[in-house]
Amino acid sequence: MPLLIVDDSRSSRLALETAVRSFAAYELESFGDPLAALERSRDIDFDLVLVDYMMPGLNGVDFIRRLRMQPGYESVPMVMITSQTERSVRLEALDAGATDFLTKPFDPLELQARILNLMALRNAQVELADRARSLDLAFRNASRRADMREQEIIWCLAQAMASRDGNTGDHIERVATVAELIAEGIGLDRLQRRNIYLAAPLHDIGKIGIPDAILQKPGKLTPDEIEQMRQHVPIGVGILRNSSAELSRVAVAIIGGHHEKWDGSGYPQGLSGEEIPIEARIVAVADVFDALCSARPYKPAWSPQKAYDEIIACSGTHFDPACVAAFRRKWSAIRALFDAEAEPVERLPAPVNA
Repeated sequence: MPLLIVDDSRSSRLALETAVRSFAAYELESFGDPLAALERSRDIDFDLVLVDYMMPGLNGVDFIRRLRMQPGYESVPMVMITSQTERSVRLEALDAGATDFLTKPFDPLELQARILNLMALRNAQVELADRARSLDLAFRNASRRADMREQEIIWCLAQAMASRDGNTGDHIERVATVAELIAEGIGLDRLQRRNIYLAAPLHDIGKIGIPDAILQKPGKLTPDEIEQMRQHVPIGVGILRNSSAELSRVAVAIIGGHHEKWDGSGYPQGLSGEEIPIEARIVAVADVFDALCSARPYKPAWSPQKAYDEIIACSGTHFDPACVAAFRRKWSAIRALFDAEAEPVERLPAPVNA
């Protein structure tokens, strides 16, 4: 373990080096210039520091204070060696971050006891830090595996619903990806974007409770059938409402609000403006855009440009103007998803990290 000695007196440095080497085989480096010692401490991580108090240019208290500010030296033991006995000096050193004191001229046995005890403390600190890093790595790996399983479950549920609704997996992939792009465009953080990406495929999960005759009807729905179709929102909310997971909360917000409209003319609650959860406002744009671009039994697919124009035209009425503005900013990336010449969208592309 490397040990640093800082003392402007050459004879004092030699005495300290000799005393330390008499009882331990530490890697010793000693400096008469405290500024040079500070510079060296940026290149090597010392596990113990012995520093004199009275030095020209930079005294021991100032040296300790500056060394404590360097990354990696927050908890390294630092011993100030001084002939000063004033209480004020020791209090100042403690305030700067000194761990212990030795009085000049030092007693070799006292020096040995102090160093061995402090090195044992340092060993315990290093082992604890290594253990913490190991546990953090294990936790991250476990979280990553859990995330992958969570994505697979969400995909299977959304894919099952899409097949009943006459959609393909491409629809839910695109809605998730476009929603994530819009979320990024309005400045949401990584965790928010990730949750929106993962929850967006569940926006129509409530259609599992809607009869096939209505879901797959090739013509226009009757008013009664429209009312039955709208029940997919409370059905979907009911499926996930009792979960305490944050992702489920986001999914419930999306399911319950993606048919609301900015001007209050949507359903099921007639919410308007910022009463609608931001996650639902984002997915509303992504869902309608993809629906316009997709062929249905009752309509042909629109071109991406025509669908884009419709989204822009509905800013401030159907859609949140901020979400539409983000949609416009991300248009080149969104347009590529619908380009016939573009590569197919990969199934569940990796979401942003938490």
